[in-house]
Amino acid sequence: MTSVVLRRASAPDAPAVAAVWLRSYSAALPTVRRAHSDDEVRAYIRDVVIPRGTTWVAEATVECDSGREGAGVVVGMMTLDGEEMNALYLDPDWRGQGIGDRFVALAKELSPTGLTLWAFQVNHPAQRFYERHGFAEVHRTDGSGNEEREPDIRYAWRP
Repeated sequence: MTSVVLRRASAPDAPAVAAVWLRSYSAALPTVRRAHSDDEVRAYIRDVVIPRGTTWVAEATVECDSGREGAGVVVGMMTLDGEEMNALYLDPDWRGQGIGDRFVALAKELSPTGLTLWAFQVNHPAQRFYERHGFAEVHRTDGSGNEEREPDIRYAWRP
């Protein structure tokens, strides 16, 4: 049996958080230019994102045949800064298991007055996901304001 817990990320989680971000980005956005190298992403997550204290992880533990739990593995991450959800990435092998739904529920609980986020226009699965969770499109851009230079959509959720 597998269990998944959501918890705040800490410094030792940085390599796993970066690995999830990199795998998820590559799988979900293969046509989107990455503005930073893998090493730059790892350093940014380690030196900036995790120390801010606004990152949450989904940690999966698997019960072994002996009945004991195995080591936990980070399978998802979300960064929430006030009302801004800056990132929500899941390991591709863990999509479709309700973890993203749990992250959004947590974000709504932590920011009960509302949330905003950006999604790339080419990421149709993300758009459907956020719209299913009550987010509404409020603005589209040509991408000139983001590092990837990729057209994006601003979403907002208000209770």
